[in-house]
Amino acid sequence: MSVARVTEVKSSSTVSFDDAIREGISRVTKTLKNVKSAWIENQEVMIDDAGNIVEYRVQMKVTFVLMD
Repeated sequence: MSVARVTEVKSSSTVSFDDAIREGISRVTKTLKNVKSAWIENQEVMIDDAGNIVEYRVQMKVTFVLMD
Protein backbone atom coordinates (compact mmCIF):
# COMPACT_ATOMS: atom_id res chain seq x y z
CA MET A 1 0.00 0.00 0.00
CA SER A 2 1.34 3.43 -0.94
CA VAL A 3 0.85 6.64 1.00
CA ALA A 4 0.78 9.82 -1.07
CA ARG A 5 0.35 13.49 -0.36
CA VAL A 6 -0.87 16.37 -2.51
CA THR A 7 0.56 19.87 -2.19
CA GLU A 8 -0.41 23.06 -3.99
CA VAL A 9 2.18 25.00 -5.98
CA LYS A 10 1.97 28.32 -7.80
CA SER A 11 4.55 29.31 -10.39
CA SER A 12 4.97 31.95 -13.05
CA SER A 13 6.88 32.73 -16.24
CA THR A 14 7.20 35.64 -18.62
CA VAL A 15 7.46 33.17 -21.54
CA SER A 16 4.43 30.82 -21.52
CA PHE A 17 2.11 28.58 -19.49
CA ASP A 18 4.26 25.61 -20.47
CA ASP A 19 7.35 27.34 -19.10
CA ALA A 20 5.53 28.22 -15.86
CA ILE A 21 4.57 24.54 -15.42
CA ARG A 22 8.13 23.40 -16.11
CA GLU A 23 9.55 25.94 -13.66
CA GLY A 24 7.12 24.85 -10.96
CA ILE A 25 7.88 21.15 -11.45
CA SER A 26 11.61 21.82 -11.53
CA ARG A 27 11.43 23.69 -8.23
CA VAL A 28 9.18 21.13 -6.55
CA THR A 29 11.44 18.21 -7.47
CA LYS A 30 14.35 19.96 -5.75
CA THR A 31 12.41 19.89 -2.47
CA LEU A 32 10.20 16.79 -2.66
CA LYS A 33 11.10 13.20 -3.46
CA ASN A 34 8.97 10.73 -5.43
CA VAL A 35 6.92 13.33 -7.33
CA LYS A 36 4.48 11.33 -9.47
CA SER A 37 2.01 13.74 -11.07
CA ALA A 38 0.71 17.29 -11.32
CA TRP A 39 -2.75 18.60 -12.04
CA ILE A 40 -3.10 22.12 -13.40
CA GLU A 41 -5.92 23.63 -11.40
CA ASN A 42 -5.86 27.19 -12.69
CA GLN A 43 -4.15 29.42 -15.23
CA GLU A 44 -4.08 33.20 -15.41
CA VAL A 45 -2.23 35.94 -17.22
CA MET A 46 -1.10 39.33 -16.01
CA ILE A 47 -1.67 42.14 -18.51
CA ASP A 48 0.01 45.55 -18.71
CA ASP A 49 -1.70 48.87 -19.47
CA ALA A 50 -1.13 48.39 -23.21
CA GLY A 51 -2.98 45.06 -23.18
CA ASN A 52 0.13 42.90 -23.52
CA ILE A 53 0.57 39.68 -21.57
CA VAL A 54 3.50 40.19 -19.20
CA GLU A 55 3.28 37.05 -17.06
CA TYR A 56 1.76 33.58 -17.20
CA ARG A 57 0.76 31.97 -13.90
CA VAL A 58 -0.29 28.44 -13.04
CA GLN A 59 -1.68 26.90 -9.90
CA MET A 60 -1.10 23.17 -9.72
CA LYS A 61 -1.56 20.29 -7.33
CA VAL A 62 1.44 17.99 -7.14
CA THR A 63 1.23 14.40 -5.89
CA PHE A 64 4.23 12.74 -4.29
CA VAL A 65 4.57 9.35 -2.61
CA LEU A 66 5.65 9.34 1.04
CA MET A 67 6.13 5.56 1.27
CA ASP A 68 5.38 2.48 -0.79
